[in-house]
Amino acid sequence: MLSQTAKDLFAKLGMEYPAVALKFCYAQPEGVEHIGKTLSFCEFVKEAQTTGKKFFITKEDDNCFGKMVLGMIDKPGLGASGQAGYDFGVFKSPAPNARLYNVMTTIVPGSVNFVVFCPIAMCDFDPDLVICVAETEQAEILMRATSYISGDLWETKCSSVLSCAWMYSYPYVSGKVNSCITGLHHGMKRRKTYPAGRHIIAIPYQKLHEVVQALEEMPWELIAMKEDPESKAELKARMDRWQTMSPDFLLKE
Repeated sequence: MLSQTAKDLFAKLGMEYPAVALKFCYAQPEGVEHIGKTLSFCEFVKEAQTTGKKFFITKEDDNCFGKMVLGMIDKPGLGASGQAGYDFGVFKSPAPNARLYNVMTTIVPGSVNFVVFCPIAMCDFDPDLVICVAETEQAEILMRATSYISGDLWETKCSSVLSCAWMYSYPYVSGKVNSCITGLHHGMKRRKTYPAGRHIIAIPYQKLHEVVQALEEMPWELIAMKEDPESKAELKARMDRWQTMSPDFLLKE
């Protein structure tokens, strides 16, 4: 179960849209209400953020392709042909859009039948994913936390359409943190899901403990970014010590 420390740390970031925990389920989750409305998959994240409610969805509730990337339905022939992306003007021809259907990450068909969405503050389960929608200053802290301990590179894998494949199924399957920027992706932009320029960061369960530990241990504001005299003096002292660590200095001694 997600710790109170983790919840407090995500709350401390002060994101306008609170972090949301997701759980992928084969069987209907107990003690969770059905959403009772139809939206696109990315809009369900926002629904949890704006209502503060915990709920689950089925494939019947999703009116876009989130249900496809989670393996709830087969890849539709029209979409897989690339015709839709071509007609929307996103691609020069159907072929580059069709190519995405062969390279995008999807979850094993039939293994996910229900998805739980829950504001992280009230999460009472172990999340499969935590989704954060952050401004740049907050995203810098989160992304630094993903590599503070491990040194993992920041790798963004996404496409102009089907961003749900890269933000939900890809992190879950790969175990890698992934991110995208609102305003660059066709479905979310068309639906005006979020203001442009926000960073959506998907943290899978494989990395969640590490990110929480890093947020707890690391400095959120780096010393080189501080303007107060004490910080400037401390930074100078640290940099001055570099001279005593150099081979040339040791030889002189």
